[in-house]
Amino acid sequence: MNHALLFSVFVVASCGLAYELIAGALASYLLGDSVTQFSTVIGSYLFAMGVGSWLSRYVERRLVARFIQVELMVGVFGGFSAAGLFFVFAWSSAPFKLALYLAVVGIGVLVGLEIPLIMRILERDLAFKDLVSQVLTFDYLGALAVSILFPVVLVPHLGLMRSALLFGLLNVAVALWACWLFREQLRNVGWLGVQGGASMLVLLAAFAAAGELTSLAEAHLYADDIVHAESTPYQRIVVTRWKDDLRLHLNNNLQFSSRDEYRYHEALVHPGLSTLPAARRVLVLGGGDGLAVREILKYQQIESVTLVDLDPAMTRLFASAPPLRKLNEDALRSSKVSVVNADALQWLEDNDDLFDFVVVDFPDPSNFAIGKLYSASFYRLLEKHLTANALAVIQSTSPLYARQSFWCVVTTLESVGLLVTPYHALVPSFGEWGFVLAGRHAYRPPQAYAVATRFLTADTTPALFLFPKDMARVETEVNRLNSQVLVRYFEQEWRQVIR
Repeated sequence: MNHALLFSVFVVASCGLAYELIAGALASYLLGDSVTQFSTVIGSYLFAMGVGSWLSRYVERRLVARFIQVELMVGVFGGFSAAGLFFVFAWSSAPFKLALYLAVVGIGVLVGLEIPLIMRILERDLAFKDLVSQVLTFDYLGALAVSILFPVVLVPHLGLMRSALLFGLLNVAVALWACWLFREQLRNVGWLGVQGGASMLVLLAAFAAAGELTSLAEAHLYADDIVHAESTPYQRIVVTRWKDDLRLHLNNNLQFSSRDEYRYHEALVHPGLSTLPAARRVLVLGGGDGLAVREILKYQQIESVTLVDLDPAMTRLFASAPPLRKLNEDALRSSKVSVVNADALQWLEDNDDLFDFVVVDFPDPSNFAIGKLYSASFYRLLEKHLTANALAVIQSTSPLYARQSFWCVVTTLESVGLLVTPYHALVPSFGEWGFVLAGRHAYRPPQAYAVATRFLTADTTPALFLFPKDMARVETEVNRLNSQVLVRYFEQEWRQVIR
């Protein structure tokens, strides 16, 4: 019996950490700024566990029955936590934070009750030193197991909602197992068994219908029909359609609309590449949708394009789904294109190749994982991969809505010795959007475009480099790897826009 209870410690420890990770990941997906979300969620959760441990002192009788009831409550509340929070956010994002921390604290208190109760049940048969060492050993082993499985198996294959339900089922299974182990000691074992069976059936039904539940929640979250949705170890990918408009959302943030993405990608690529007739080798960092690559391949002199994108699910989707292949004109299947799925910073460190033109097309710096790719350290590394006359272009968020953020990118590029030329373009889906050209020589806008464009003309290009008063330069700090001031700028500015 003792061995069975110690194994239960392993299971409940796994479940306890899983709910914590799920809450942090969900908050990061929906709110951004992963460091802040994980820090506050973990802190609140640990505090609540401490409260639960303290409250356990008031449980004096019928310890086994109370442990079983706690397991059932953790299983149900924890199992449905991701689904509930997702629906709250889809209904209205305003009360989401309140619901998030109420859920975190509530589950944390219940989880905090578990281990003290198990220890008090086991103390009848184990010496104190053996009790503490064995319980804590299995506790930590359970935490290790789920911390490895969570990013590698659970999130990419089950998703957050189904993962939470799975661990809810495990908590209920522990409760039912305890009912059986202590069946001769429990006065109300039948009633506890009924509660456990009902909880198990409800969670199993929800687990089986998790795909439909996710679709239902996302149907309220996105105004258009969802044609593709998947969770990867890196992000939540959702593609929507309304009539002829395809839209890509990453972690609930719009990345492009097929109705006007050509404006963004023409502005990103052509002002720089059209001034480099000798360019042969091009590097694209980010841009796993292949739309920037589509524009690059319009230049016949280009011999090779290396695309480095972190998420293989992105490049696989845009190389296989017919509507998306049509949108990028099968750019990712071109014999000139090599796709590498790797962290861009690590790839630059490990690779010695030089390029004539570099496109840096990362998502906005909404969290520290992405913010490092806008840092002085990153740009210093990027500069080493430029040929003598090369140019790099960096998407740099909006100079109108995120003015400090935009000019912070400019300041950071200048800090590593590059000559920079900022510019902007109107993309209706996003508003005014900013870009920065950087190289070792002064930039001159093209006198003409040798490739077909829908948006850019030689006559209108000079206006892209003029900034009106409300987008004019402001003083900012350099975005360094150890401080990442850009993430703070970005969060503050976009919070004001959303309000």
